[in-house]
Amino acid sequence: MQIDNDFYISLALQEAWKYQGLTYPNPAVGCTVVGESGEILAVEAHHKAGGPHAEVNALKQAYYKLTQDSYILALEDSSDIHTHLLSNHNGIFANATLYSTLEPCAHSGKTPSCAWLIAELGIKEVYVGSYDANPIASRGNDILNKNDCLVHSELLKEKCDALLAPFNSWQENQFIFFKWAQRLNATVDAGNVSSVDSRTNVHAMRDVCDLLVIGGNTVREDRPTLDSRLVDGKAPDILILSLENEFDRTIPLFEVTDRKVFIESDFERLKGYKNIMIEGTATMFTLTRDIVDYYLCYLAPSFAGSKTIGSSDEKFEILNVRQADQDIIMWMKRIEKI
Repeated sequence: MQIDNDFYISLALQEAWKYQGLTYPNPAVGCTVVGESGEILAVEAHHKAGGPHAEVNALKQAYYKLTQDSYILALEDSSDIHTHLLSNHNGIFANATLYSTLEPCAHSGKTPSCAWLIAELGIKEVYVGSYDANPIASRGNDILNKNDCLVHSELLKEKCDALLAPFNSWQENQFIFFKWAQRLNATVDAGNVSSVDSRTNVHAMRDVCDLLVIGGNTVREDRPTLDSRLVDGKAPDILILSLENEFDRTIPLFEVTDRKVFIESDFERLKGYKNIMIEGTATMFTLTRDIVDYYLCYLAPSFAGSKTIGSSDEKFEILNVRQADQDIIMWMKRIEKI
């Protein structure tokens, strides 16, 4: 039987992109587990920092599919899942193949080592997209190779590297992404643009952001809160980019506790932060085009409003696109002009 390895790791990539922006300071990672006849046993991802890694989530689901042991479904702690798998697997993974967008971690910290788990479960073949450049967690491939597991590296490496880019940026300096919501006619004004599910997704990203940047005119006109109330999360610090320092202090964003609000006319403040979200309209888009790494667009299936974002000659490479509830969500990077 012909095995389409690219297909299996593409499933892992698509699943991982659902959690891009939610896993800071950890990377977004996806994993697929495939049975001996090519059947898909599980497609999973890393959901949030401190939670089980993608490989653990996938092995948990694959184990349940093979055994119907529902006890494991109630386990949420990574160490507990590791323990149950190692105590009860009875060799069921001996003929399985695992696909991961990132080299399985070698380090045992808040969660046990994924590489050792894979090796001890007896999995004999693993396909990996990106290498782990983090010196603490890297060398998982070496562990697998030394334990009779054949590792195939650099599968869809360019696409896996694009998924991993925010994590690598955090390690070196910082990652900055620009988020906006627009309708089919490219408008961004006239009330809520995106669906409740999309706004909840944004709030979950705010919960793990260090800093949120927004323009002064937007603050004055929209009077936003800019918190994470839809996920009961923390509110990020705020940088209001403005030449004028005077603001109505009853605007809700000023009343959120445990946050810092800066009103400044440049981007120097960004140097003190790692994971930065920018929300704005056309002016902010233009001002930040040289510092933004990725763009995140929520495209709503509707027409309304009159204000649009960006300029007509901007071009983007789509890194991932998916439908969530009513909206289309696109992660992109701007194509530099030659």
